[in-house]
Amino acid sequence: MTAPAGASDGDVYIGLDLGTSGLKAVALSVSGVVLARSTVPYHTYQPVPGAYEQDTGDWRGAVERAVARLGQAVPRRRWRAIGLSGMIPTLVTLGPRGGPNGRAVTWQDSRADDVGEEFRERCGGTALYRLTGQWADGRYLLPMFARIARADPARAAATAVIASAKDYLFGWLTGELATDPSTASGYGCFELAGDRWNADVLAAAAGLAGGQQLRVPAVWPSTASRPLRAEVAAHLGCPRIPVVLGAADSVLGALGLGVREHGQVAYIAGTSTVVLGVADRLVFDPDHRFLVTPLAAGGRWGLEMDLLATGSAISWLAGLLAGDLTASALLELAAGTDPARAPVLLPYLSPGEQGALWDPALTGAIIGLDLGHDRRHLARALVNGIVLESRRCLAVLEETCGFSGAVEVAGGSAADAAFRADLADASRRLVSMPRDDDTDHSARGAALIAALAVDGGWPDGAFPAAGVAAEPDEARAKMWDGLWAAHESARRRWYPRPES
Repeated sequence: MTAPAGASDGDVYIGLDLGTSGLKAVALSVSGVVLARSTVPYHTYQPVPGAYEQDTGDWRGAVERAVARLGQAVPRRRWRAIGLSGMIPTLVTLGPRGGPNGRAVTWQDSRADDVGEEFRERCGGTALYRLTGQWADGRYLLPMFARIARADPARAAATAVIASAKDYLFGWLTGELATDPSTASGYGCFELAGDRWNADVLAAAAGLAGGQQLRVPAVWPSTASRPLRAEVAAHLGCPRIPVVLGAADSVLGALGLGVREHGQVAYIAGTSTVVLGVADRLVFDPDHRFLVTPLAAGGRWGLEMDLLATGSAISWLAGLLAGDLTASALLELAAGTDPARAPVLLPYLSPGEQGALWDPALTGAIIGLDLGHDRRHLARALVNGIVLESRRCLAVLEETCGFSGAVEVAGGSAADAAFRADLADASRRLVSMPRDDDTDHSARGAALIAALAVDGGWPDGAFPAAGVAAEPDEARAKMWDGLWAAHESARRRWYPRPES
């Protein structure tokens, strides 16, 4: 195996992924082998209904612990660079001296839903989508900040700049605040074609925030880097190696999975699930059913749909049914139960849904429940709902772009063989998982973008080898057609909309 041009055989790239429930870190060799990994969870605060907040100090502590663990396995003197990945959109408000002046507000927070509607109305939803590739709602940073300005004017007045989670982490590590194009898409005002912030949209958001002017970071390429600050390097026990700006977790998750060419589709399951197709040109959907996100390398675009409550919904139901029931055990319950015997479960438990529906008013519902059902059928119903909403997303990519090939899956529920078989049958697609699957694809992608940035190429063996694929079974596919019809009928009755 060969190393990238600028690297030596012993060099190692570090990838840090600041995720929804915790930080994941990997140490990747120049031959593409993961030498060490670490996961450090942190707490999400819910002070009022709809609130999802995190402490940036917990993020910094997670980085310190993860770096210490990686350093025990791989000497820090071999570390070549650190690449970053992060959840979007998650809002951090920073004061004049650069420090946070309140808890971060994560993408799960729904308190700004009404402000998001005002934002779209003021900017024109379709025009904003064509400009930014985003059907912006209250989970985007500008509406999030406008809600803070209304609810906590003192915090808003003390805010000098807003940032996303990864931007903040980059600033803490390097002393410079910047964002990349994929993360910038989560602000709600980044022009895809112009590769810049849109002043009119920023002004509209300022109007929603009571006239307070909003300052946002500079936008740099994903491969931009700065050295570790001397004091941070000393604290972490690292040389002053480059920190590479990186990209959004969905973008780098697809890269870590090896999905980077036109027509490929990634399905990355976790707390939420990302369905992302790769296009070699800007493509918009007339019904704004997918988002358009700049990818980190190669002049490609991600056509993205995010199912908000998948892994979180599975964990929630497992805890609800029995305190000692794990998420994997719940999937086993579902696998042993006839899908056709389950009630219909609409899995919009966040609440709201993005996916291909993009309706923050959607909430979960169980329809057709009777005394003959037990926890097996509830487990099966949830899996059915997730699989069918996944089918919807994959059908949109096929309808709009002709993406009908294999689906590359990883993480969470996708690690379960029965789930992959269900997804293959329901979508009539080949569903393939890497031979050596893990749940660290975004962290791996961050390490890969670090290698590209500092050494000009991908490590040999960087992308995972293909594993066993689930092939669709036509008899079961017809059964899923019936389940789909029941699912859609229930959704339309429960949530009637003019377009339905």
